[in-house]
Amino acid sequence: QVQLVESGGGLVQTGGSLRLTCAVTGRAISRYPMAWFRQAPGKGRVFVAGVRRDGFDTGYADFVKGRFTISRDNAKNMVYLQMNSLRPEDTAVYYCAPTDNDFRTEPYDYWGQGTQVTVSS
Repeated sequence: QVQLVESGGGLVQTGGSLRLTCAVTGRAISRYPMAWFRQAPGKGRVFVAGVRRDGFDTGYADFVKGRFTISRDNAKNMVYLQMNSLRPEDTAVYYCAPTDNDFRTEPYDYWGQGTQVTVSS
């Protein structure tokens, strides 16, 4: 019964910004760490950023540190990803998902359809 709907993607030029939103229904997210992942054409899904339950303990992949910021609003059951200084290599479908405390999705395996981010040069 859990549904995750990602939105906010689009086409942006190099150096631009986007803010992604993940809306969750059917289950409260307050008990779970949450994370963003992305999948580029021809590649597997990789970790981008994660945030633990309190919204202050975060982790980031090296390739987005200093550019992306993850946040959450447990009252609204939403997770966000602010993306700045975008590069063509950021082009991918972005997904959010509940995780364990190490930002691994295997215990739950809940995914939405993702939102497409395209960065042009």
